Amino acid sequence: MTEQVATPPNKLDAAVLKIAGVVVLGAIMSILDITVVSVALPTFQVVFDATYAEVAWTMTGYTLALATVIPLSGWAADRFGTKRLYMLALLLFTAGSALCATATSIEQLVGYRVLQGLGGGMLMPLGMTIMTRAAGPQRIGRLMAVLGIPMLLGPICGPILGGWLIEAKSWEWIFLINVPIGAIALVYAFFALPKDNPQPSESFDFLGMLMLSPGLALFLYGVSSWPEAGSFTATKVWLPMVSGALLVIAFVFYSFKPKHPLLDLRLFRNRNLTVSALSLFVFIIAFMGAGLLFPSYFLQVRGESTLHAGLLMAPQGIGAMLTMPIAGMLADKIPVGRTVPFAMALIAAGFFTFTQVGTDTSYVLLCGSLFVMGLGMGGTMMPIMTSALRTLHHNDVARGSTLVNILQQIGGSIGSATMSVILTSQLNKSTPIPGVTNPSTGEPVTEAQAAIASHHVTLPLPPAVIQQGLEFVAKSFATTFWVGFVLVLLTFIPIAFLPRKRQAPQQGDPNAEGSVETPVMIH
Repeated sequence: MTEQVATPPNKLDAAVLKIAGVVVLGAIMSILDITVVSVALPTFQVVFDATYAEVAWTMTGYTLALATVIPLSGWAADRFGTKRLYMLALLLFTAGSALCATATSIEQLVGYRVLQGLGGGMLMPLGMTIMTRAAGPQRIGRLMAVLGIPMLLGPICGPILGGWLIEAKSWEWIFLINVPIGAIALVYAFFALPKDNPQPSESFDFLGMLMLSPGLALFLYGVSSWPEAGSFTATKVWLPMVSGALLVIAFVFYSFKPKHPLLDLRLFRNRNLTVSALSLFVFIIAFMGAGLLFPSYFLQVRGESTLHAGLLMAPQGIGAMLTMPIAGMLADKIPVGRTVPFAMALIAAGFFTFTQVGTDTSYVLLCGSLFVMGLGMGGTMMPIMTSALRTLHHNDVARGSTLVNILQQIGGSIGSATMSVILTSQLNKSTPIPGVTNPSTGEPVTEAQAAIASHHVTLPLPPAVIQQGLEFVAKSFATTFWVGFVLVLLTFIPIAFLPRKRQAPQQGDPNAEGSVETPVMIH
């Protein structure tokens, strides 16, 4: 009797889409929370009577918690099972959200944000692992397109949602909104995710954890402190950055010795993973760093409200929504090395417009450019992630997704800090206004500072001075966007090495097409 071979269907079936729904809910909470909180920082300053440096820790603490817990997620997924761990991450994130809404001091809020980060840091790598194992290598592109929707729309919808909640309700609601979503996601995950069957054969790499997690946390702390300090030579910047980098480098050399390291760098022997991860890393630095400045331009140069600035970013999300499903299907049929360069060309074309911004640049032109960039985004990030994970063995998917997420986190932090430092250094070159000082600090007020403040308060200054300051601020943004544009162009170098031929699934993958296994299984 001839044995029938089970092959995964070309289309995503209901069982896989049900699993994808759980992961998307978790991703929406995790990613939206980052951008929603970013627009609430001025509110936190008023509510808690704190400085900007103090309230910025609500972002930094969350980031450091992510960096600490992400390296553990690969081992923990193998040890305890993805379903149990994913539900634990949802519980931590939801509990942290509820506690944040009860904070009565900035110290409490930062502490609760760290708790949120411990859960949020595991949601994305675990979600990628769950979806990759569920879909199998032949459908991973379609599944990544589904996961990519919250990843790309989060930075766009976050400011809109945050601005609306703060104006219509209160700051507590930017956290309380996560509670019902988290509760629904927990119940959904309990019934939708298949039962775990973990095989805890690996020992935990304590020595590796003592090097990698603190190393990443210290490095990202130094990077996050760079914009506030304004210089790399500040002790609070270079000391943690160097210390963290040394710990990470020590881990790199050490990680090839144990049989089961905390982070399996041996996976980089897979050329496809290496090239894809490097492409994604450079892309994240270039685009995500400069992308955070788009709404800032609308706020500081054009004087728009937080809500309006978020709405002006909407064309980018619309563009991404149009191309992402198409890119997902193409990634399962056509090598990403043949499609991603065209998508990156769209991003570069749209990005160039922002290098020419002024005080009265047409909104039609800017929104059109954001739409074109969105079209390119939808065809870039998720196909690259698909390429990174497609050829891994089934048992390597959890560790591979952990590697990719760590690179994303580091790249995003470096990109954001770099762009912020460049913009700050440009704005600091503004000319002080004679006889005008800040009543709080006694320091001279520059034309740029006065121009930005004029959007919110009436200043007893000649209109010509305000206009000159606005033009200077617009020029500073344009200069910073030039740096981002060059970084976008540099992304074409690693992208040129992406696979241009179809990659066969690894032998021994129980989800591989042609294997004698049930097509959709999560172990």
